Amino acid sequence: MKKIDTTLYFITDSTGFDEAEFLRRVEEALKGGATILQLREKNKTTAEYIAIAEKVHELTRKYNVPLIIDDRIDVALAVGAEGVHLGKEDMPIATARRILGDDFIIGATAKTVPWALEAYEGGADYLGVGAIYPTTTKVKTVLTSTETLDAICKAVPIPVNAIGGLNKTNIDVLRGIGIAGFCVVSAIMKSDDPKAETKTLLTIAKELTGKR
Repeated sequence: MKKIDTTLYFITDSTGFDEAEFLRRVEEALKGGATILQLREKNKTTAEYIAIAEKVHELTRKYNVPLIIDDRIDVALAVGAEGVHLGKEDMPIATARRILGDDFIIGATAKTVPWALEAYEGGADYLGVGAIYPTTTKVKTVLTSTETLDAICKAVPIPVNAIGGLNKTNIDVLRGIGIAGFCVVSAIMKSDDPKAETKTLLTIAKELTGKR
């Protein structure tokens, strides 16, 4: 099993920011201690996605943080990213694993135990499970209960991360569940101080997962 630190999994959202401000916020989150970063761009052309991914990858390499590309294996390969995250409507995990080989990080979205088991057996390295709360990102979400999250954590031996509307005021709902960490988008991207917010969230994540 690969050593992947998903304690504080930061997912980007460039909505409402010009490129310079977006990259500044990304770097502030990296300075604050985000342990893994997923670049999520639902509305860019392939060329645009590659262009921004190359710039983000420069930053993640600087801070020794793995870059995960959302949805797009072609973009991940084009920029030499460390991994890709695939949803149910994307390429099947087993197919992606055959293409990408054993060393590439592959994350998968799961909302049920059978779905989680299928992803694990297909070769996923970690799972994102949610949405725990409604989100403000432009992503279709179906809410997942904490009971289902707990069951998934117990069903698979790979890291499981909670995702969906999580921030420092509501994260306690995850207490006692065997997550490896949690994912945040808006809590960092929309913060007045992304670095400080990331530091706070990392402290909470470590406490919740018993890593401090």
